[in-house]
Amino acid sequence: MAGKSTDEPIVRVRGLRNAFGDAVIHDRLDLDVRRGEILGVVGGSGTGKSVLMRSIIGLQAPQAGEITVFGKPTIGREEGEMAEISKRWGVLFQGGALFSTLTVAENVQVPLREFYPALDQALLDQISSFKVVMTGLPADAGPKYPAELSGGMKKRAGLARALALDPDLLFLDEPTAGLDPIGAAAFDELTRSLQRTLGLTVFLITHDLDTLHAICDRVAVLADRRVIAIGTIDELLATDHPWIAEYFKGPRGRAAVATKDLARARTNS
Repeated sequence: MAGKSTDEPIVRVRGLRNAFGDAVIHDRLDLDVRRGEILGVVGGSGTGKSVLMRSIIGLQAPQAGEITVFGKPTIGREEGEMAEISKRWGVLFQGGALFSTLTVAENVQVPLREFYPALDQALLDQISSFKVVMTGLPADAGPKYPAELSGGMKKRAGLARALALDPDLLFLDEPTAGLDPIGAAAFDELTRSLQRTLGLTVFLITHDLDTLHAICDRVAVLADRRVIAIGTIDELLATDHPWIAEYFKGPRGRAAVATKDLARARTNS
């Protein structure tokens, strides 16, 4: 499991409502993300996992509800006030969301230039080089463009950019989607290592059962327009909601458990 967490919420969501026209995505959604944990967020298609993340980071204006991050409300804040909060988190969007016309190093430098425009180029280059290597990319990846990278390398480059400002809170949206099992497992291990080393809190949207079993302290389940359950996987397995049972106890869920048990047995042998 990931590093030790506390019960202190770093993100607090209460009564969240998101709707697009007549389509209600969230209604009276509550969620706490504890400081120092890796929280997995799962749910079926259309349950609004990414919309929830976008609401927390201020890219989606909800119709109702309250959101606090680092103890400060984020809904309706002035741009300058929001900037002071947002520089304490990093975001890895699906696919990496890199700027195609910028090199990897230049992509990593984007948030640094935004928040610290006085930094000279030599320091920017030094910081970006460190972040690139930190995420497991080769040192010569910095001058390359996204089109020259594999899918897994793009994810790591996006992660390097998300870590550029040394955030306390990291948002990961389907970080292992599209990766082969070996690449996905390596990214999971990287996430867990960085979380422990840097003391990060991680909000991780995923459908990957192996990821949930390997690195998540708790899992929040979105269904019926809200968080219907949150807890460890063992705690979720004790609930009687049909979607949770189908998700975690179906063939793929059983395979993920078997893989986890095998890995534990090898570690203990």
